[in-house]
Amino acid sequence: MDRRKITIRIGKSSLSFTAYDVTDTACPLHFEPYIVKGGISMPANLRETFKRTELMVSDSHIQQAQVVVDTPSLLVPVEQFEEPLIETLFNHSFPVKDEEKRSALYNVLPTLNAVCIFAINKDLHKVLCERFEQVQFIQAMTPVWHHLHQRSFTGHRNKLYAYFHEKQLDIFSFQQNRFKFANTFEAAQLNDALYFLLYVWKQLRLDAHHDEIHLVGEIPEQDTLLQELKRYVQKAYIINPEADLQQASVTDIAGMPYDLMTLITKGR
Repeated sequence: MDRRKITIRIGKSSLSFTAYDVTDTACPLHFEPYIVKGGISMPANLRETFKRTELMVSDSHIQQAQVVVDTPSLLVPVEQFEEPLIETLFNHSFPVKDEEKRSALYNVLPTLNAVCIFAINKDLHKVLCERFEQVQFIQAMTPVWHHLHQRSFTGHRNKLYAYFHEKQLDIFSFQQNRFKFANTFEAAQLNDALYFLLYVWKQLRLDAHHDEIHLVGEIPEQDTLLQELKRYVQKAYIINPEADLQQASVTDIAGMPYDLMTLITKGR
């Protein structure tokens, strides 16, 4: 991480700040979650954090922000991507609710020959661009896709990945340098997660004895889910971030989401 930059993660109902504190030699990487107030908008919450969070108050000179947005996304093959059409494509796939004003953005995924289109609330976008001179927006799944795509090349088995975050489930699989499958499901409960995982497994015609499924993140009833999966899939595993990220110090930070860990340690 750049010591002159702060990383802000914005979810449906969560906010956090991550930055280096060069004065702290014992633990220079600081992670500060913020409890979002339900009675006010996310842009209003963000303005409050600039006055209240330790990382923002202690170093008001930070003018670069890396903003990780946990928001719906649309994947488009690189060869079919046209920048002027991103707003049209995104609004067609994710219709605007309650006349919300959004800014459409995108991240290029060169190793996967795809582009990830996503959106952020326009007021939220304005607050960030007013506060910082330079703002880079990153869809939360992009570092996860990048890292697990590299991991997928180990061994000879097909692999299905599932990332649990913010009460939703991203399921994806790769074939060489492309996505074979990628979709997001609402899955706050164990039974929902089990249904979607096995549905996708069957849809991709994966082999119950040979192929693998890997789970990571905020897994609901983790042990029970793994036990139920193993009734149908022989090779089902939980990804341990500490081992996965080679014992990086970020894995010791309580409450840090896996997507943020992978961004910090592996990049996007």
